Amino acid sequence: MPNMYDADDIVDLKNRKKRQKRLMRFAAFIIVIIIAGALYATRDTWVPKLRGIGKQYKTIVNSGKLAEGNFPIEVSGGSDYQLRYTVKKILVQSDTYLYIYDTEGSLLKKRQHVYSNPILRVANGRALVYENGGNEFSVEDEEEVFYSRRMPNTIYFARLSSDGVTAVVTSSDNYSCELTVYDKKGNVIYERKCTEMVTDISFINKSGGCFMTSISAENGKLVTSVKEISFKEDGEKWTSPGLNTVGLEVFGSSVGAFVYGVDACGYVNNDGQISSFYQYDGEAVAGASIGGSSAVVINNEDRRRYIAALFPTEGEEPVIIELASPAVDVSVFKGLAYIMTQDSVMAYDFDGSLRSTAAVTDSYTGFVRSDDHIFLKGYNRIDRIDYDAGD
Repeated sequence: MPNMYDADDIVDLKNRKKRQKRLMRFAAFIIVIIIAGALYATRDTWVPKLRGIGKQYKTIVNSGKLAEGNFPIEVSGGSDYQLRYTVKKILVQSDTYLYIYDTEGSLLKKRQHVYSNPILRVANGRALVYENGGNEFSVEDEEEVFYSRRMPNTIYFARLSSDGVTAVVTSSDNYSCELTVYDKKGNVIYERKCTEMVTDISFINKSGGCFMTSISAENGKLVTSVKEISFKEDGEKWTSPGLNTVGLEVFGSSVGAFVYGVDACGYVNNDGQISSFYQYDGEAVAGASIGGSSAVVINNEDRRRYIAALFPTEGEEPVIIELASPAVDVSVFKGLAYIMTQDSVMAYDFDGSLRSTAAVTDSYTGFVRSDDHIFLKGYNRIDRIDYDAGD
C-alpha cells in the first residue's frame, strides 16, 4: 500500500527545501564576500601582475648610431640654449635667435629676438617666446608672428596651450601677481588679481580653464596648493590642501593635477583632495606627466642609488625602476616613460616593463622625443638617433 501524505506534510517538506536553498545562497554569498575581501587585501601583490597580462613585449635594442647629413646641428653660445619639439619641427632658442628645423636637420626659419633672457614654450606647432624678467612676449610659428604684446609689468612666466591659448603671469603693484589669458588671436579672455604667488599653470577642459599652483607657509613649512580655475567664472572651483613641497610644475589631466616638487610629488584629484604623495629619497632631476601618467627621476649620490618613479595614474603607488647610472632627464610620450641616464635612453611601460633601449656614448644634458627619433641636447650641438620603442 503506497505511503500517504496529508497536506501539512507536503507543505512542511516544501518549506524545508526552500530553507535549504536560502541557506545555500547565503553561504555562497558569504564565500564571495570572503574571497573579494582577500583579493582586496592582497591587491598590491596581484594587481601589478595583471597589468602585464597580454603585453608580453620583447625589449628592442636600438643601435644608438648618431645621424649624419645635417646632424649634428651646431649651436653657438655653449649649452645655454633651449630645445623643443612640436609637430615634426625642432625649435632651438639661443640668446638671440629662434631656429626652426625639420626632423632631418634642415633649417626652415631663423628669426631674431631682442629679448635679453628669452624663454621658449611650444604646443601644437606654435611657439611662445617671452622675456623672463622683461615685459614682452610673442606667439609665432614657422611662417609668421601671430601677435606680440608688451605687458605693463614684469613677466614671471607664461604658458601656451595646444589650442593656442596663452596665459601670462606678471608682477603687480597692489597684488602678489596678475594672470592674463589671451585667445589664439591675442584677445584678452580672462584676468585675475592674485593674492597668492602663482608658481605654475596647466590648461584643462580644452583650454577653458586651468590648474594653478601657489606656495604659502603652513606650520613653518612651505607648501603648494592647487586651485581649479574656469576662465568663464570668477573665483575658483576649489582649493586643495597644501602638499608638503615647493611645487616646480603642475600637469593637468582629466583625473586631476600632478604636482612635481623640489623634494616630493603628488596628485590632487578633481574634488580638490590630495590622492597620493611621494617623498623623494634623493635629489629630483626631472619630472614629466601626460594624461595622468607621470614619471620622476631621482639621484641619491651619497648612496649611489638612482631611480625612476613611475605613476600610472592618480592615487596609485609608484612603480620604482632601479637605474644603473645617474639619471639625466625624463619624458612621457604616447603612453611610455622615456628615461635618459648618463649612458642610455630607455622606454618603460608604466607597469615597469622595459620596452626599448639605446646606448648613448657622449655627455648630454637632455633630450626630446619625436615619433621616430630622439634628439639629444649636447653642450653646443644637437644629435639625433633613430629610436623604435615598439609602440
